[in-house]
Amino acid sequence: MEIKIIGLLSLAFSLIYLSILRLSTAFTPVDNYLINCGSSTNVTVDNRLFTGDLTGPGSVYLSSSGKSISLTNQNPSSNSAPLSRTARVFLSASSYEFNIKKTGTHLVRLYFSPFTTSQSYNLNNANFSVSANGFLLLSNFDIRYTVLKEFILMVNDVNLELSFVPSSQSGFAFVNAIEVFSAPEDLMFQYVAKSIGPNGVEEFKNLSSQILETVHRINVGGSKLTPFNDTLWRIWIPDEDFLVLKSAAKTVSTTHAPNYEKDGANREIAPDNVYMTAQQLNRDNLNADAVFNITWDFPVSSEPARYFIRLHFCDIVSRSLNQLYFNVFINGFAAYKDLDLSALTFNLLASPYYIDFVVGSDNSGVVRISVGPSDLSSSLRKDAILNGVEIMKMVNFYVVSETRPEKRSVWVLVGSVVGGFAFLCLVGLAVLLILRGRRQKQKPKPVESMGWTPLRVYGGSSQSRLSEGTAFPSPGPYGYLGLRIPFGEIQLATSNFDQNLIIGSGGFGMVYKGVLRDTTKVAVKRGVPGSRQGLPEFQSELTVLSKIRHRHLVSLVGYCEEQSEMILVYEFVEKGPLKNHLYGSGLTPLSWKQRLEICIGAARGLHYLHTGSAQGIIHRDIKSANILLDENCVAKVADFGLSRSGPCINETHVSTGVKGSFGYLDPEYFRTQQLTDKSDVYSFGVVLFEVLCARPAVDPLLPREQVNLAEWAIQWQKKGLLEQIIDPFLMGKIKPSSLKKIGETAEKCVAECGVDRPTIGDVLWNLEYALQLQETGRPRLSHEVSDITSSELPGPRVVPQVPSSHVRIEGDDSDGISNITTSRVFSQLMTKEGR
Repeated sequence: MEIKIIGLLSLAFSLIYLSILRLSTAFTPVDNYLINCGSSTNVTVDNRLFTGDLTGPGSVYLSSSGKSISLTNQNPSSNSAPLSRTARVFLSASSYEFNIKKTGTHLVRLYFSPFTTSQSYNLNNANFSVSANGFLLLSNFDIRYTVLKEFILMVNDVNLELSFVPSSQSGFAFVNAIEVFSAPEDLMFQYVAKSIGPNGVEEFKNLSSQILETVHRINVGGSKLTPFNDTLWRIWIPDEDFLVLKSAAKTVSTTHAPNYEKDGANREIAPDNVYMTAQQLNRDNLNADAVFNITWDFPVSSEPARYFIRLHFCDIVSRSLNQLYFNVFINGFAAYKDLDLSALTFNLLASPYYIDFVVGSDNSGVVRISVGPSDLSSSLRKDAILNGVEIMKMVNFYVVSETRPEKRSVWVLVGSVVGGFAFLCLVGLAVLLILRGRRQKQKPKPVESMGWTPLRVYGGSSQSRLSEGTAFPSPGPYGYLGLRIPFGEIQLATSNFDQNLIIGSGGFGMVYKGVLRDTTKVAVKRGVPGSRQGLPEFQSELTVLSKIRHRHLVSLVGYCEEQSEMILVYEFVEKGPLKNHLYGSGLTPLSWKQRLEICIGAARGLHYLHTGSAQGIIHRDIKSANILLDENCVAKVADFGLSRSGPCINETHVSTGVKGSFGYLDPEYFRTQQLTDKSDVYSFGVVLFEVLCARPAVDPLLPREQVNLAEWAIQWQKKGLLEQIIDPFLMGKIKPSSLKKIGETAEKCVAECGVDRPTIGDVLWNLEYALQLQETGRPRLSHEVSDITSSELPGPRVVPQVPSSHVRIEGDDSDGISNITTSRVFSQLMTKEGR
């Protein structure tokens, strides 16, 4: 009993503390208009003063051109809200005009509570439209019950005009109360959102041009929160009624205040209480191997529309970092795979974080959100959480008018387009004049002096004359200055980041095709503005690629970090990812010889990474999507955002948090968090099976035993029947000895323990052997070794040995080809010299 009382007292004190903290840090908006419509008296609601519009502030004007009256509910119920007792009724098009002191994002809330008066005005019969500065908010709106409509919009004018227009000449409009106040600068539109749909995850930009109407605001796992509990005076409702299967979730909570960090969420994004409660995967009384998600169905309009969705997370269930990995799905599409909150919040537990998405809805009238365990989760820690959900409808733009709306809307639209075009022309002319003036003032610079050119002295681009494989030292006292490219140069190269030039996307951001002034084609990877996740990847790629150069590694041309941008510029690799040439894109299939040569090239690049310095570099994200092909199908390893230095000479591994892509991730690294270059070898083994079978490393739509490519292929390899699952295009085109060699090599690469895997140099030797078997049909002789050129090896050259002389090589098989077993192929691994 005493323990229970102490717990209740602790919770009470925590809530009191949070209330005091909330009040002491309450947001104070620059613009703050609270109007009690149709009234001459002031009303206090949630410690906020609503002023009657008959005696309101001078900075709010009720248009005199329209006809309106004020009404009072003569028979209010005892529990009716103070703001519902009066109303402003508009008998013709009328408006409120608010003087805006600070342009930017604003919140607009409209209160509607219909009642009947003795004057025979039944507000239930109202039908009208509402617009803000000409943009439609509500169309043919009718009300049968009390409702609050909230909109978030950008106000770029010194005035905000809210117009109320009856739908017919004999009709009327009304409103009970209005809120207009400026929002915190970081509430919305801080960065682009993730657009989710059939094409995967893409960027959705220009959020600031959208008007958002709040549909749902949910405190997942918690109780209802009133405006008193929220610094922006919002209402959050519980999630229980939206859960599809209540038994799949269990509520969790904490009494500790969230660990807010500088670049994460804050109390204006969502109140403390949202981040202190959550729904967690309920694994009680369930089989440990059971796989299921927590799913919510949120009703929305049955008409097709786009919705802005903000999901709130705070890991209040983990006891240590990197324990919780889970997936997020929206409308059945994968919105975020392998979400690791501790990594996103700079290794802080219970630190609030939010992610913004944009999704389309069909006529189902439902937005479905699910969270479930990631395949990166250990068998003992399959979990998922969600703390809060906000769903907002994107409102379409068009102008409302009380007279001949169709014709006026057309002319306003035409005028807007023409005016906008004229404005852009003037801006372009001004920019040209400024640039011309600068050129006249400054002495002409040779091409070599431009921001990106010094790289060719430092390391060289794809056209560099420096020898391949040369390792460069770390940048000197001037850092990476020689690689810096002005933001204006990148804008020019990408036509100001034209959407039509997008050639790819990833967790870091979008990738654009561009052309520099000297006609060099480049790929421009632009990090999501304001992204906290992209900074470590940006720094890692810059550090790695500024020090290395190799024919089979994508070259860095330069970078930009102006205006809070994180941009990396690479050589353009014409044919794109190997993945696209294997499956899913409809491109002409690669021949077996081409595939072998590509794998050999990628292995050479990886070999250089592993051996190019005393510690070497471990890529950590080898996969077919990160092996690019140039116009001649020469392979280039790309995407070094997860790369890191290998162990020192006197160390066996690097202890680090698990990073990588599911399906390619080394299981030993995942279990022990001990990283070695053998982790890259495992991933490369999966790529070899991809090249053979022309299917993804993971395909959840296949039968369970086929979902994981490596596991499935190994089963067939061990049966000696690998040829039955290879790419149908390759059927009958691979010599059995070559196929056998590749199968044995891939099998050895994906061995469970790293010590049983070959080095990437050994893998390279066997790939070249497989190519020889394919082309000549004869086994490699003892005097033939790898054709790695000395220029590709930065240090003392170590040539993998051929099978030791004491290993007996069996006689020719029926095809006249030496039948070397796996153990014999990798016999050099069993000798001290081979290691």
